[in-house]
Amino acid sequence: MEGPSFSLAVRRDRPLWPAAGRRESGGDAETDRDMKTHFRVCRFIMETGVKLRMRSVPVATACVLYHRFFERVRLQAYEPYLVAMSCVYLAGKVEEQHTRTRDIINVSHRYFNSGSAPLECDKEFWDLRDSVVQCELLILRQLNFHVSIEHPHKYLLHYLMSVKSLVNRHAWSRTPIAETSWALLRDCYHGAMCIRHTPQHIAIATLHLALDSYGVELPVGEKEWWQVLCVDVTKADIDAVISDLLQLYDMEAKCI
Repeated sequence: MEGPSFSLAVRRDRPLWPAAGRRESGGDAETDRDMKTHFRVCRFIMETGVKLRMRSVPVATACVLYHRFFERVRLQAYEPYLVAMSCVYLAGKVEEQHTRTRDIINVSHRYFNSGSAPLECDKEFWDLRDSVVQCELLILRQLNFHVSIEHPHKYLLHYLMSVKSLVNRHAWSRTPIAETSWALLRDCYHGAMCIRHTPQHIAIATLHLALDSYGVELPVGEKEWWQVLCVDVTKADIDAVISDLLQLYDMEAKCI
């Protein structure tokens, strides 16, 4: 598995607090290398969340916090995996699924050191724990303590229930539209597209792509089904979300 050794989470060349005068914001366009790094780190967040038995929304919140943070600072200024650990810790608080820092540290340690024993409660452990907590405060400051996040999940659930009522019962049972839509939604959090598009548009687009993938057609009326469910969405909005998602799948192939 590609990634830094766990001991590098507090590297001295990537200090927790940037040096005075360091420029915090990068250019408008992410470099290919940065996008690959963000993809890998978000995959780390998701796998860590699964091992910590976190619900899907807290994991999604951790990814959004991570993307929002690096929207404001340069990737080269901070160790991204340390930021990710702190985002998991903070997301647990935000979504009321509190997770102990010790559990986050040990799961992260196993992620980079498969089969290893849990870390001893020695100086290295306590230094790392302090770094996670300090980094959490840094994230809160960078985000101006705006950590309440609206996700597409509730919209997708509503849209799925509405669309299910329009589709033949046997056709719906034969095709995994719901499962595919949820999987596509989860994949959106690997990149910054989850903060570039509105939650409603992401939910509509993932359902649209799932329906198209299985060739499921809905009854035709005066309006398209997605216009009925979300009045402000356009075909261009849907295409933009799908295009960003397909780019993430291309990025996944490059990260293997």
